[in-house]
Amino acid sequence: MHLSKNNLNSIKNAGVVKPEERIFKLPEKVLQFGTGVLLRGLPDYFIDKANRQGIFNGRVVVVKSTDGGDAAAFDRQDALYTLCVRGIEDGKKKEENIICSAISRVLSAKSQWQDILQCAHNPEMQIVVSNTTEVGIQLVEDDIRNTPPVSFPGKLLAFIYERYKAFDGSPERGLVIVPTELIVDNGKKLAAIVQTLAEQNKLEADFMAWMASHCRFCSSLVDRIVPGKPDAATMEKLQGELGYQDDLLSISEVYRLWAIEGDEKVQSVLSFAKADGGVIIKPDIEIYRELKLRLLNGTHTLSCGLAYLAGFNTVKNAMDDAGFSAFVADLMLKEIAPAIPYQLPLEEARDFGLQVLDRFRNPQIQHQWISITMQYSSKMRMRNIPVLLQHYKSHDTPPQHFALGFAAYLLFMKGGNYTVNDDKAGYYQEVWKQHGPDEVVDVVLKNKGLWDTDLSGLKGFAEAVRENLHLLMNKGAAIALAQSGNKKIVL
Repeated sequence: MHLSKNNLNSIKNAGVVKPEERIFKLPEKVLQFGTGVLLRGLPDYFIDKANRQGIFNGRVVVVKSTDGGDAAAFDRQDALYTLCVRGIEDGKKKEENIICSAISRVLSAKSQWQDILQCAHNPEMQIVVSNTTEVGIQLVEDDIRNTPPVSFPGKLLAFIYERYKAFDGSPERGLVIVPTELIVDNGKKLAAIVQTLAEQNKLEADFMAWMASHCRFCSSLVDRIVPGKPDAATMEKLQGELGYQDDLLSISEVYRLWAIEGDEKVQSVLSFAKADGGVIIKPDIEIYRELKLRLLNGTHTLSCGLAYLAGFNTVKNAMDDAGFSAFVADLMLKEIAPAIPYQLPLEEARDFGLQVLDRFRNPQIQHQWISITMQYSSKMRMRNIPVLLQHYKSHDTPPQHFALGFAAYLLFMKGGNYTVNDDKAGYYQEVWKQHGPDEVVDVVLKNKGLWDTDLSGLKGFAEAVRENLHLLMNKGAAIALAQSGNKKIVL
């Protein structure tokens, strides 16, 4: 039996949370750019939860902008999908199987652009959410009159402009736009790009004034591990337990956070926030961004190459190893936490870090290290280099675990029997072809184009990276990990 609206009554498993019939009659209030598991596992999860509590009472129209993915699965299943929540909450094991009904339909930007623009004429439409990856929020030359425009900001501007025309610039018909792409000040950056596009497209001044006054671009930060579709064995086991087939099923951890920069007006529109404490709407969300970016994402980035080279496939596999678990804990709590470039109590950072370590150990989340290495270089620059520079403001010795993680990054970027999915892959291929290991370290650290600064002048750092790189190449990652446990961490 396949999951669909017609088959809901045939699902007899009492452990499955099913939508009530009234949900399918709720109006469409959200336009969402992206079909990915993160959006389905977090924003759509919150909206679904609120709808079941009778709070938000609105559904999501999803825009599929890329050729990848299986849009047909949404049609087959009436846009229903199962989210299997697994993990620990308040010290207790938690398992939930939720058939999410937040999404009403999925529209293709390529073939159904006019249907998407028609959504702008819906008076109930209030919110736009996006996750188009970090690459999506970029300014490219675009004509919003194309069907569709090329870029995500171009598509968004076309939709906003359509709404302005549909309601004759009514102040009550503005939109709250919440990007979830993992870049700093994503809302502000998206707003600036959309404004520039509006100017390039020579849109009228009255529209520009309306958009500035009545459309709110809110920076936000999302934090939940949603690895995606499980492997075949796990999928078969779960579907056997659930009693139906679901081609869109995904697993997520229990922990969830969606921090949104906004005021009381934003809170009133995003009323689904009342359904779950994981949605936080405040005028300043910087502390949440820093904690997540440095302790969770930054630790992932400094660990992924080393873990993969050591033969670990998933985060959980690595955390089951005593040596690697100790490396990650020391890296996170003793090197990264004290060097977060933001004023916050060290205890708060360490408390958050301990939560992250528990999340890494979640046996239900099969988070692949090779996936974490995607766009390794840009992640290293954004997430970790500011921490390294902050460390040197109060220390004159290198952070040893950081140096090992960085050395593993350099060796991983040399390539091997795996795919290096990184914009800088070609650069590193040439560097390794032309230089030996010691020179590779020097060339890379001095490259201001990579790091926005010259890292070769940081006292002892180049030497520590070179030492670790030789150790990795000559003895292997497992030996390097074992030796890292014997090194003194300077606090």
